[in-house]
Amino acid sequence: MAENLNDLKAFVVVAQLGSFTKAAGQLGISQSALSYTLKMLEQRLGIKLLNRTTRSVSPTQEGEQLLNDIEPLITGIEQKLYNLNEFRDSPQGKLRINGTELSINFLLWDKLAKFSHDHPKIQLELTTDYALSDIVKDRYDIGIRLGHLIDKDMIAIPVSEPLEMITVASPHYLKNCDIPKTPNDLHQHRCIGMRLPSHENIMTWEFKNIEKSNEVLHLRPDFVMIVSHARLKVKAALDGLGIAWLPKAMVESELLHGELVILLQAWEMSYARYYIYYPNRRESSPLFRLLVDALKLY
Repeated sequence: MAENLNDLKAFVVVAQLGSFTKAAGQLGISQSALSYTLKMLEQRLGIKLLNRTTRSVSPTQEGEQLLNDIEPLITGIEQKLYNLNEFRDSPQGKLRINGTELSINFLLWDKLAKFSHDHPKIQLELTTDYALSDIVKDRYDIGIRLGHLIDKDMIAIPVSEPLEMITVASPHYLKNCDIPKTPNDLHQHRCIGMRLPSHENIMTWEFKNIEKSNEVLHLRPDFVMIVSHARLKVKAALDGLGIAWLPKAMVESELLHGELVILLQAWEMSYARYYIYYPNRRESSPLFRLLVDALKLY
């Protein structure tokens, strides 16, 4: 039985949002018209698709099965139709990006800013967090993470050089204490730590001895301050509150102007590159390819 695509779309939106009010608003129709559409769809199919209460709407078992079957198909059809708009002279649309504070604010900001200038009709929605977001479930077009954190079924493209981690302090702080010679000396210093949403505990500092390339030292000093954002760690270090361990890319300007000093240079740690990643079905979108080409390293 061939059903109207708009009727099936209406069912999908109601099932996703769990509300006729929200679904009607998203679809741009009245609640009464939406309710009638769903009622007629159920009658034609001879199956109850939705459980309705005064406060919420949820799919029945049969409705859940139908939702799982047709949602990706409808999304695919909408994407194909949307792609037709991207052949115009001026690309337009919306792209949602999820990445860490470092990747978006520092590593890729110049490229993102240029992309926005070059394509003024494309809206970029940028979300920074340290949680390991499910970009498919949360409806992001692209994620940005370190390579080892990316699922194997995603397409991943490098967008940075290897991540260098350094230990820094302000000249003001160092003026009043001995300069640490080894990581273990940090136990005698004021240190600034960080807690990430994706970690149960405070971030452990890691050091690699350049004279013994395979030796990695894991250290957790007694922190005098713990923050949840890297820029707060930089600010605390600049104000002379203690020693910080952070990405070099985040403090290039402060190092250049002598506001921060690198410590323990024989123990600097590096990690894999940052990558943009996405499910393979996104590759067919010309709008999406514009962004990938703008961000990729090579």
